[in-house]
Amino acid sequence: MVDDPLSVLVGRQLSSVEFVMDFVQIRFGGPCLTAITHPEVVSGERRYRWGECAYRNMLCGCIEHDVRSAYIRSNQEAVIEFDGDVSISISLRPEDSRSRSGEMLIFDNGPEDTWIW
Repeated sequence: MVDDPLSVLVGRQLSSVEFVMDFVQIRFGGPCLTAITHPEVVSGERRYRWGECAYRNMLCGCIEHDVRSAYIRSNQEAVIEFDGDVSISISLRPEDSRSRSGEMLIFDNGPEDTWIW
């Protein structure tokens, strides 16, 4: 049993960000996070949210940065921290779900390693 499936991202680089209709795919070479709940980008004290002018630039600015840590915090959010003190936060709180099925985040790390929150 894996304590935290996102821990496999540590040491990887963010390779691409794909905006698909109203969700985002965040890729790390092979592994991919599909965020149905819109991610927030945190830089210092500032949070950048979906729809804000600098949001896409901040999210895409994480490309080629190394993941320092990646974890699920108390089943409340997924957090990916990069070098340069920037992180991506994805809410896992039921009240933030935008999906009819209730899915908020899908982590695909190959055919035998898929996680859904």
